Amino acid sequence: MSRSTRRKAAEIRHLLETEGDAMYENTRVLNEGRYEAIESFDRFEDLREEARETKEAAIADLDGLVERVTESVERNGGHVHLAEDAADARAYVEEVCGAADAETVVKSKSMTTEEIELNEGLESVGIDVYETDLGEFVIQLADEAPSHIVAPGFHKSREEIAQLLNEVYEPEEPLETAEELTRFARDVLGEHIRDADVGVTGANFVLAESGTVVLVTNEGNARKTAVTPDTHVAVAGVEKLLPSIEELSPFVEIIARSATGQSIAQYVTMLSPPTDSPTLGFDGPDDTVEGGSEDREFHLVLLDNGRTAMREDDELRETLYCIRCGACSNSCANFQHVGGHAFGGETYSGGIGTGWEAGVEGLDSAAEFNDLCTGCSRCVNACPVKIDIPWINTVVRERVKGGADPDTFDHLVDGLVPDEEEPGFDLRNRFFGNFETVARAGSALAPASNWLSGAGPVRAAMDRWLGIDRRRDLPRFRRETLRKWFENRESAVRSGAGPTPAREAVLYPDVYTNHVQVERGKAAVRTLEALGVEVRLPDAGESGRAPLSQGMVSTARRAAEETHDALAEHVEAGRDVVVIEPSDLAMFRREYERLLPGDAYERLAANSYEVMEYVYGLLENGADVGGLAPGGGEKLAYHSHCQQRTLGLEAHTEAVFDRLGYDVLTSDAECCGMAGSFGYKSEYYELSREVGDSLLAEMDTRGRRVVASGTSCLDQLESLLDRPTDHPVQVVDPRRTGR
Repeated sequence: MSRSTRRKAAEIRHLLETEGDAMYENTRVLNEGRYEAIESFDRFEDLREEARETKEAAIADLDGLVERVTESVERNGGHVHLAEDAADARAYVEEVCGAADAETVVKSKSMTTEEIELNEGLESVGIDVYETDLGEFVIQLADEAPSHIVAPGFHKSREEIAQLLNEVYEPEEPLETAEELTRFARDVLGEHIRDADVGVTGANFVLAESGTVVLVTNEGNARKTAVTPDTHVAVAGVEKLLPSIEELSPFVEIIARSATGQSIAQYVTMLSPPTDSPTLGFDGPDDTVEGGSEDREFHLVLLDNGRTAMREDDELRETLYCIRCGACSNSCANFQHVGGHAFGGETYSGGIGTGWEAGVEGLDSAAEFNDLCTGCSRCVNACPVKIDIPWINTVVRERVKGGADPDTFDHLVDGLVPDEEEPGFDLRNRFFGNFETVARAGSALAPASNWLSGAGPVRAAMDRWLGIDRRRDLPRFRRETLRKWFENRESAVRSGAGPTPAREAVLYPDVYTNHVQVERGKAAVRTLEALGVEVRLPDAGESGRAPLSQGMVSTARRAAEETHDALAEHVEAGRDVVVIEPSDLAMFRREYERLLPGDAYERLAANSYEVMEYVYGLLENGADVGGLAPGGGEKLAYHSHCQQRTLGLEAHTEAVFDRLGYDVLTSDAECCGMAGSFGYKSEYYELSREVGDSLLAEMDTRGRRVVASGTSCLDQLESLLDRPTDHPVQVVDPRRTGR
């Protein structure tokens, strides 16, 4: 194991022990609230589409919007500064504070000011800075970085916060309850806001037509910070610009639902500054702030800091559509357990954090946490502006690895193995990215290959050179692959042993089904034939999922082209494509849009089906259910694969089980934690197991047959439970009835 791997493993273990419980509880609460808020709002999908279209147009017209907002703000009596980078923005704010003879500055929560390290800059010139957001206030006292882009103090429990405030302020009566903590912080921060010389805010949106700054908050501190001091500075990335108030409505409707599960945030403040004082007070609507001036100053700092370059980058541009809601973080099982202190870079965290860090900080910062994204795609469904976050992470991963992309496993060893720390060479990624070659060799040499891979010296070498954790059971390759079995048997449909064929289908032989999980492939063939389908096995190889997961985009594209060519003749002949592994179906229906020409992608996507989705469709269209294994009340504990869920397909499996009379307990967990190669990697082993334990904690598997839809899920559950698991198609396999 390399030094960097050991360091990362130790960091993750520490965070799991110290912050994991609080992160898990807090992010899950927000995530569950989001589900409820969206489910009860019929217009959400339409507004997502509208918001995305608005962002696409706004980012394309950034130069024009900057001109318009400059004219609007200056017409209102304010000032606009377009900052080239963080240092430029920081220097301008320092200059404004200097002109105001400022001794104290109050700030509302702003990731953009975190990005430019504004607090450090102001403090270096002798200005006291006070965060007024409750979470930011807490982590400022603790001298820590935010762990979440919406809720910066999510990694702290109520008890930890109470201990911190009691130690710092030593109140007469120790603070304990949430109400006491909030009331105390409100009083302290109210005094800071009253006394401050300058107020600094971010901006959720900036309306170019009117120069309006829109602040969406739940605490009300941002509007007080903006209007109480005589000078207000708003710092916003140029991507926050919208043309006018007419485009704002969809964003106000979706941002709170996505971020906190609320139908609308408690405070939506729209300021076209400079605004006049007095303002609303702190203790009620009749209380006003003393000392306010009608001659107030406003400065809008628009930050570029790499954003223009991101706009010109076809792969990173979508990052600029982000509205900073944090839904990608909340929906991510890995983030739920370690938070942004592991799953984050210099400033930004969570799924979208990779794109932001790569764009504004550089690849080195993004590389620190990029591998924590497993590509499960749950964040795509969660994102209110439909950003393809896994694709951004994949592209960044490719760039981090230097773009080197050898064609086959044969390139891994050429003479002596390079030093484990050599820059630009990642043996492990090449190994997992070319797993089909490994699997072919494993099956050809089985069972000797399985014995050899389990030997102590080999496991030690794999741990050292590949970073594959020796605590993980390795796949056991089958001498008789699915393809060999299929070639040596007679079709039940063609032989007349089964029903008259109603249709033809090709069963895609993914790498694991062909070389490792052969029994689920056999069960799929028998099940389809029992339902009147004549089954063929196409001459198709790796879908591209394995190399894509490692950032080997060129290799994935070649695999996609070869797989498409192998399947295209069957699609043109009217045969359906049936897929057992959900991650491969996700390739056909989603990632191939980026890897193949449009017409090729569309034809394959439209004619490909997950195996239980296909079984459900056959039954709905009159196929005889009597050919399948009846449930008879048998108890199942079922977990659906992440990408099966993001494709909206888990309900088909449940419906088939219900129709056959099985008693099914279905998990709601985000992920099993294995996620393909992720669970094998030494630095992520503890995190993978922790996520898996969370899945088991919500499922009572006692006395139930454990069933899962994906290879990773089956491997993880079998390891955690130490007993066999099955794919759903094995449950309904006609062979169980003796047919």
